[in-house]
Amino acid sequence: MTKTDNVVHDAEYYILYDQHGEKWEVEDRELDARLEALRKKYGTPPNIVHIMWDDMPFGDAGIPAINKIRGFETPNCNRIAEEGILFTRFYTEPACTPSRAAVITGRHPVRHGMHTVAFPIENGGLRGDEVTTAEVLSSAGYATAFYGKWHLGDLEESYPHNHGFDEALFTPYNQVMSLWNPQGEGANAVLGLVEENLKKDPYQIDDNFLPDGWILTIEGRKGETAREWGDTGINDYKAIDPECEKRTLEFIRKNARARTPFYVAYWPLMIGLIADPKKETVARSLLSEGFRKVDAFLGTVMEELKNLGIAENTLLVAHADNGPMTHNPPPGMGMAETIFRGGKSDYWEGGIRVAAFAWWPGMIPAGEIVGDMIHEVDLYTTFARLGGAMEQIPGDRVVDGLDQTALLINGDTHGRRDYNFVYTGPVLAATIKGRWKRVWVGDHPGLAGAAFYDLYLDHREQFPVLIPLLHTDLAFKRMRVRHEIWKKKYPDRPEKRGVPFTGLENPRPETERLAKPLVRDRSRLPFDPLEFIDFEPPWDDFDRDMPGG
Repeated sequence: MTKTDNVVHDAEYYILYDQHGEKWEVEDRELDARLEALRKKYGTPPNIVHIMWDDMPFGDAGIPAINKIRGFETPNCNRIAEEGILFTRFYTEPACTPSRAAVITGRHPVRHGMHTVAFPIENGGLRGDEVTTAEVLSSAGYATAFYGKWHLGDLEESYPHNHGFDEALFTPYNQVMSLWNPQGEGANAVLGLVEENLKKDPYQIDDNFLPDGWILTIEGRKGETAREWGDTGINDYKAIDPECEKRTLEFIRKNARARTPFYVAYWPLMIGLIADPKKETVARSLLSEGFRKVDAFLGTVMEELKNLGIAENTLLVAHADNGPMTHNPPPGMGMAETIFRGGKSDYWEGGIRVAAFAWWPGMIPAGEIVGDMIHEVDLYTTFARLGGAMEQIPGDRVVDGLDQTALLINGDTHGRRDYNFVYTGPVLAATIKGRWKRVWVGDHPGLAGAAFYDLYLDHREQFPVLIPLLHTDLAFKRMRVRHEIWKKKYPDRPEKRGVPFTGLENPRPETERLAKPLVRDRSRLPFDPLEFIDFEPPWDDFDRDMPGG
């Protein structure tokens, strides 16, 4: 079950394995015995439920005292923290598309080009030859389903049901789509998009400048043609999360009855950027009103698993995808740094250190507060280990995710990661090793501009020091060099580019036109009007700061 010879990790892992490998192998044999006993009891490997929401830093959920400060309650996250694990050092990528790409492939998104947030029309997405968690677990006999915010491109090969999921209902983009409708235009929340509602601008010459033909939601099944679900209106947007919650519960019940191991990922949209008039939380923010529903659903899932008699054989992992949107948020968003400095798109701890929990009655010790470092990419390898599917992980590429089964089951101090390479877009912005952090980007070149931090002494990264941490300089440089040399052996690849929204049985005419140049006579142009599709703009990383990223 624990064979990992085929998995290629980043170079830093082998430095740790050289020091601790023998101890880890003994621990792994003990873990195998526990997992085998569980498998004999239930007849299947453990089920996996993965719930991931947007933009929440560590502290906002699971800690009652901070609930009071922030003005909204998280009773079910608090319950998970009491009955399972509260992670204090769970790292993600800095923004939504990179984070989702990382967790589903077990690889930092710089490796496959998914490092920039997608907006309509993207003309790009997750490469078809990336191997996802769903593909790995499907090969081991799992039923798999995805519901919610996929946000990994608008290409047919990027759809989740073409990446191993048996069934999917998903959005290729993010929450900004809640504004791309007449209500958003009417509220001046989006300006000049819904032209049929607007007086004609007599000076507008180009009638094809703005995006058109985009799709809000797609549903599909493995091996079948997908279809657009609903339309692009505000009511269609509001219907997505309730429908995904319903399908998640139906999927769990169906496979529990069939005694089939399952992996279901529900990644809710959580918020729309047009607020509901009625407020149910003291904070009254978009965040608090949206997360109230996510927290309630976590409670529903836990009770359903107990009622079905499979809670002991089901791992529930729940976490945010990145830090809070504190840069350029829409009015009333209500997101805050809370504890750590920074937010979405930042390499500071506040952008990448998030609210995260795990619940597995009988396997995870109750009330476990974990200080070990874990990264979202580790879920890929850990889920594969639990599913007996490690040999399904490809061995021709670097898999950044480490197996953290020992941390889940044995608890605090049993982690196997003490490092993190923090990318913002394609740029290596910072490196973390244990308690120390070095920022590689800054206002001044060379060592004079280098920022070193001890994260215990300065958890908000406000006071960079040089002389007291100069002894870490060469160590960080060696670490980076190992990382870069390994990347030369396993080079990064660009995002896949192409025509969007193919492979649909019910495309609207304006969607079909996306595959055609918006010109009357191509012979009049001295270039191919579709050649932009294959061009990856080097300036495109600005949109990491956009709302809903």
